[in-house]
Amino acid sequence: MDLKNTVKKKYGEAALRAVEGDNPCCCGSKLPTGIAQTNRMSHEIYQEGDTAGIPAAAIAASLGCGNPSALAQLRSGETVLDLGSGGGIDVFLSARRVAPSGKVYGLDMTDEMLALARRNQQEAGVENVEFLKGEIENIPLPDNCVDVVISNCVLNLSTDKKRVLREAFRVLRPAGRFAVSDVVLCGEIPATLRSNPELWAGCVAGAMQESEYKSELAAVGFLDVAIEPTRVFHAADVREFLSAAGAEAVSVADQVDGKIMSAFVRAAKPAAGGANSTKGKAMPKIQILGTGCARCKTLTANAEKAVQELGLQTEVEKVTEIKDIMKFQILMTPGLVIDGKVKTAGRIPSPEEIKQMLVEAGGN
Repeated sequence: MDLKNTVKKKYGEAALRAVEGDNPCCCGSKLPTGIAQTNRMSHEIYQEGDTAGIPAAAIAASLGCGNPSALAQLRSGETVLDLGSGGGIDVFLSARRVAPSGKVYGLDMTDEMLALARRNQQEAGVENVEFLKGEIENIPLPDNCVDVVISNCVLNLSTDKKRVLREAFRVLRPAGRFAVSDVVLCGEIPATLRSNPELWAGCVAGAMQESEYKSELAAVGFLDVAIEPTRVFHAADVREFLSAAGAEAVSVADQVDGKIMSAFVRAAKPAAGGANSTKGKAMPKIQILGTGCARCKTLTANAEKAVQELGLQTEVEKVTEIKDIMKFQILMTPGLVIDGKVKTAGRIPSPEEIKQMLVEAGGN
């Protein structure tokens, strides 16, 4: 079974359990919740007042790790898209915030979840909502049609996250907002976890590294990228999750202590609407320190690739004179300097590392 079908099957089962009144499960018959909700049930994610009037089945089917409708600071009249809307809890919460003239789309690929969401919509009597069937990698909406894209612990489930981010950027109007809750990695996790399809459905195996998440958002064209941790999971949390899921990887729990977190991920589409819009932005100054050796050339190529992928209109300057290199007080070349600050010396960072450095320097 491929990963997409594994995810689809697990979340379809979760929807059916919610209909039956049982706690949903995204990682196996013994597990009531995924890693994002280990020791953290929905009443702790949402304020009690938020869920008043929301159908019980929508709350039961919530498998998220945050409250993206609150994160997005929604306003009346806005159009919102929820990627992977599940039983509809975040759609309904968003619908309240954008009422009376705003609208919320919920997108899900699972028939069982869509059926549950539509039943919940009828029960709740919410009219400014529409549930769509489709994949988050291929959003069935036109360009520039929504003000805000939200999602709750779903992007980590995709096997093509770059495409998801491109699609989110495409459907957002100029100056639109990207505001999702997701599971994010803040350290390397063992390959035994990465390769387990059950743990992919459980929001662990497919999670992106924090630096990669930021650089991929920037590469698509988003500005003001920020990731705010909301909970860091420790070994005991992971051990409980793996044990309940029946995973054989329980022994590696100590190796992932503090390396998995739920987080708010924010970004904005440029007001001009172009993925590579740089009007009014100060481009970072990039310098490569070295005398032209093979290592210097490799670093230059990596920097140029990072610049190209981020869509920056700036040149990579080569500093080859010894007297000019000495001004930066580095002991080894090649060196990478961004806006006058030495970022590395004596080693060759990858294009991904350089992209992250540029994002942090404001060249996003």
